Amino acid sequence: MNFADAIRSTSNLSSMVVKAYISDLDDADLMRRPGEGCNHLAWQLGHLISSECQLLEMVAPGKSAPLPDGFAEAHSKDACGNDDPAAFLKKAEYVDLFDTVRAATLSALDALSEEDLGKPGPEAFRSFCPTVGELFALIASHPMMHAGQFAVVRRQLGKPIVM
Repeated sequence: MNFADAIRSTSNLSSMVVKAYISDLDDADLMRRPGEGCNHLAWQLGHLISSECQLLEMVAPGKSAPLPDGFAEAHSKDACGNDDPAAFLKKAEYVDLFDTVRAATLSALDALSEEDLGKPGPEAFRSFCPTVGELFALIASHPMMHAGQFAVVRRQLGKPIVM
């Protein structure tokens, strides 16, 4: 196993966890916030999707999947207080877009050599992602940074433990 394989494995695991956590949630459930001051799950899914595109563009320009018009803005920090369900996608749309974006990321990863992954990462992220490969590792693991909040909503709703 090389570095790209480890990144791919992490990516697949984090995708599986997030999709398992939302598998039996409906559109209304995605509008729940795990706690005061936290973002609802629909916003978090959109944030994961749009930030993955933004991060990928930093290391593989032109390789990210296109997002629907206004998507990034609807899931920006400025919009995190919006509780209007009409401003957000349906769960199936988030899942499809998440999969499309993740596939584009993995395709971009496949196009890079181990040497490419060792090149310096974007200046803005270099303090914690000094290489391109480490930025890909961040992209791969980012959903896990939110998974705990998804688990809290599952508990609030009385859903079974899935992992």
